[in-house]
Amino acid sequence: MEAFAYARPTTREEAISHLGIGFEESCVLAGGTDLLSLMKNYVETPKRLVDIKGVKEFGGISHQATGVRIGATVTLEDLSQDPGIRKDFPGIAEAAAAVPSMQIRNMGTVGGDLLQRPRCWYYRNGFGLLALSPGRHATSLVPGGDNRYHAILGNAGPAYFVNPSSLAPVLIALGAHLEIAGGKGSRKVALEKFYRTPMAEDEREYVLAANEIVTAILLPPDAAQWKTAIYEVREKQALDWPLAAAAVALRMDGANNVHGARIVLGHVAPVPWRAPEAERAIAGKPATADHAAKAGEAAIAGAKPLSGNKYKVQLARVAVKRAILAAGRA
Repeated sequence: MEAFAYARPTTREEAISHLGIGFEESCVLAGGTDLLSLMKNYVETPKRLVDIKGVKEFGGISHQATGVRIGATVTLEDLSQDPGIRKDFPGIAEAAAAVPSMQIRNMGTVGGDLLQRPRCWYYRNGFGLLALSPGRHATSLVPGGDNRYHAILGNAGPAYFVNPSSLAPVLIALGAHLEIAGGKGSRKVALEKFYRTPMAEDEREYVLAANEIVTAILLPPDAAQWKTAIYEVREKQALDWPLAAAAVALRMDGANNVHGARIVLGHVAPVPWRAPEAERAIAGKPATADHAAKAGEAAIAGAKPLSGNKYKVQLARVAVKRAILAAGRA
């Protein structure tokens, strides 16, 4: 790990003042469960770490008539155990609790989960976000390499990694926004619009600038009216990331039909993948196994698996079906 300066601000303004114009200059530190491992492997080499855990306004969970505010430094464990979250948003609590490591849940933060970098082994071993081969005519190493855990959707290029966030799919399904602070003030961004597929090696997979901080996650006032559930498929029960996941938010009518649906896939695309075809397939119908299965088919209709990850198509199909059934029973 390269030497770095360390700042521990206690106010929003002080935290922002320590940030630079590039990620190589300063990085925000919260739980450190991802950043520190990247620094140990020299994938990230910031000159300064800005520890925001001492900024009180970046923490806490508040339930108000205007919606729910979840501070960016709230830990995954505190989120999973919050009585209001467990009652009104079981899908969020389940997603946070599903991280299979007590240590990670107690150190890792909500903001850190949303901002963690891809788990792609090419990226983690120094080949860059787009895993390009060396030389003037660089091409991606992924299509012809070991791509068992890479994207099956949104992978037309040049990015093939998958978004690793546990919370993003269910938060997007609930219409969450991010509160972002920077030197020019605060702004709000729909979480669904926060992520992007980078088109060049110097781009990141989200729209946050180097001199900005995610301070909170905001849920709209009607979010509690949606029934939520997630379904994740993992290779093992120990600490690992899902092979495919689905988050579902349903709004039911009096006849127990799906009045509205939001379906978001995780771990199958460079961004959390909204599935409008699946939403249309289940809308106006009861959440039965047959209708849920058809929605699962619709969700992966555009999948283009690589040479080693065709199995993820079936996993994603099943994840959508089972998440719909679980939300319908909620």
